[in-house]
Amino acid sequence: MKPYLALIRNDVRLAFRQKAVIFFNYMMPLGFFFLFAQINHAERGGAIIQVITMVLVIGILGNGLFGGGMRAVQERENNILRRYKVAPISPLPLLLASTVTGLLVYLPLVFVTVALAHFRYGMEIPGNSIGLFLFIVVGLVAIRSIGLIISSVVNSVQESMILVQIAYMSMLFLSGTTFPIAMFPGWLKIVSQFIPATHIVSGLQNILVQGESLAANWQAVGALVLTTVIGLLLCVKLFRWEKEEKMRPAAKFWVLAVLVPFALLGTWQAHANDNVRKSKIVDRELSRTRSFLIRNARIFIGDGRVIENGAVLVKNGKIATVYDGNIPDEKTVNAQLIEAAGKTVLPGLVDSHVHLASPGGFLADWSKYDANKAMTRALAAYLYSGVTAVKSVGDPLDSVLGVRSFVNSGERLGAEFFLVGSLFTAPGGLGAEIMRGLPENVRSSVNAQFLRLPQSPVEAKQQIEALHGMHVDGIKAIMDAGAGGRLYNRLDPQILNAIAAQARADGLPIVVHTGDVRDIEDALAAGVNGIEQGSLRQRIPDADFALMVKNGVTYDPTLSVAEALPQFAAGKLELMNRSLVQQVVPKELLAGTKKMLESRRAQASRKPIGEDTVDLAIAKDNLFRAWKAGVILITGTDAGNMLVFHGPSVQHELALWVKAGIPPEAALKAATLNSARALGAGARFGSLESGKDATMLVVDGNPLQDIHATEAISFVMFKGERLNRAELFNQD
Repeated sequence: MKPYLALIRNDVRLAFRQKAVIFFNYMMPLGFFFLFAQINHAERGGAIIQVITMVLVIGILGNGLFGGGMRAVQERENNILRRYKVAPISPLPLLLASTVTGLLVYLPLVFVTVALAHFRYGMEIPGNSIGLFLFIVVGLVAIRSIGLIISSVVNSVQESMILVQIAYMSMLFLSGTTFPIAMFPGWLKIVSQFIPATHIVSGLQNILVQGESLAANWQAVGALVLTTVIGLLLCVKLFRWEKEEKMRPAAKFWVLAVLVPFALLGTWQAHANDNVRKSKIVDRELSRTRSFLIRNARIFIGDGRVIENGAVLVKNGKIATVYDGNIPDEKTVNAQLIEAAGKTVLPGLVDSHVHLASPGGFLADWSKYDANKAMTRALAAYLYSGVTAVKSVGDPLDSVLGVRSFVNSGERLGAEFFLVGSLFTAPGGLGAEIMRGLPENVRSSVNAQFLRLPQSPVEAKQQIEALHGMHVDGIKAIMDAGAGGRLYNRLDPQILNAIAAQARADGLPIVVHTGDVRDIEDALAAGVNGIEQGSLRQRIPDADFALMVKNGVTYDPTLSVAEALPQFAAGKLELMNRSLVQQVVPKELLAGTKKMLESRRAQASRKPIGEDTVDLAIAKDNLFRAWKAGVILITGTDAGNMLVFHGPSVQHELALWVKAGIPPEAALKAATLNSARALGAGARFGSLESGKDATMLVVDGNPLQDIHATEAISFVMFKGERLNRAELFNQD
């Protein structure tokens, strides 16, 4: 042990005497730190994590490749190693001493950089500091071993410089150190997974941003440790004491041997794509930590309160403060200024009733329709339109579960997604005839994926438990027989009672689609949480509204579909001509729908199934009386039905509400705080209050005076990220 310690002390002393060591290990990385912190306004939020990651990795690469590779060659070329040859010492102590020396020289940079980031730029000290420290140690010794292998196979300082520069530049620019991997084209993202430094960058960001442990990054840690072991073993085998000992040119291929762990890891990642997905998520999390001050705006809080001239301070993805007068200067709060005079800030809108797999129109060629791609695009369309949360109330289960994971993780930008899973309805009618005509395997798939057809209360409970195990966000049942009783039989109230009881036992809110007064009263008797659609054909008694108020039952009238069905029957084009519809609906869908409507207009006597049961005037009257009675109103559009397109339909729903006599402030409260609470997410979003997600919509004008101002979108902020709306449809 004493020889090792003596070598380490000697190496450390010699290292700190060299100006190059001081420059490359401290001066250059710290210079980059202050330069990029200044350029990226690191005091405004998460840019400091990108800066600190870059500086730490630059330090690791410089220390490992130049400090390990170049210095070892210089010592051999200057005959320093020859002095050790006559001593009773093997190459291993020298190599270990070199590695430990590099580590001791580098670690002060880590502590200085983290301290500067914390005290100068407000970065929180990582909760997993020990894991961060150990990961840095593992990363440094692995890169150091690559540098030592390079020194072992070259025959001159010039050759060493060439190989070191190739390794350094490739790792610097292809690993995410200088440019985020999320910016790379698809093929380059795959190439980057074969670069050792990529896994150091991703590991550091995973620990700093997401608080992950070493165990969570076991693949990267394993590859780095294996590289260290292979590198040291090869260095011992190839060690040379004197410059006169020459290596054949083919010996340079030994460098590839030390990269084998990353070749294997890169091959796996090219298949699994885990790191690329995680890099997207981390990049999204970083973009959500910026600080903004939106000032001189009208602010609709969400609960009905309005600030006529105020400001919203956003930090780390949350609303830090809402100011009512006495607005601070942006420099005093270290935030980017957004001037919003003449604009209104309101919480992101919510659509509580959508069918995401249905496009809302027709395509000329349905063979090209990909439901999963259409659903992810639809969620982007909602976000583009300022609708920041949606709830699916009936879609293929496996598909929507996958889309929820894909979007809610942050891997792809889209409105936050909630779902109820399969619909509970009764077999029979036209639906049963269609089902009987399908093969058994297809029929089973449809039941499991879209419809649940319980034959008894016991079977209903079992199906609810199965959905609960899939982590759905709620339950939906259909009491309405649909299409004047032609589509399905009416659900047995006893089965509905069993569904509602099991949903309550599992902590799942349950909503029921109703068609008439009898449906509503049976649903209320079952103790449901929400009534969907209410009745589009019968006047709802005041006593039913009073019971809704007493039990806190929400009411979602879906006026949009009540308006759209007759227009579809008549072949009218008006609902396609709104500006936001033109902006977000795919052109081929608009073209196919227009062609279909023109065809229907030529055959105006044809009506869609169920159109004869819709009366918009009755639906509006029911909504107005529900509001007067004090029922909790929420907004849902039934998007996915014909002419109710995904994206901007909530704005049109609100306009229909106002025409029905609902005050704009009540309509906006329904579309924000009320709907968020109905989703069980009112503690996170739905109102502009300190501590909640910075999810908001900024519009030109005053929607409290003209509800159509909700369509004049200035910008959308989602969980603290100011969205580039034009890029939402260009995500890879």
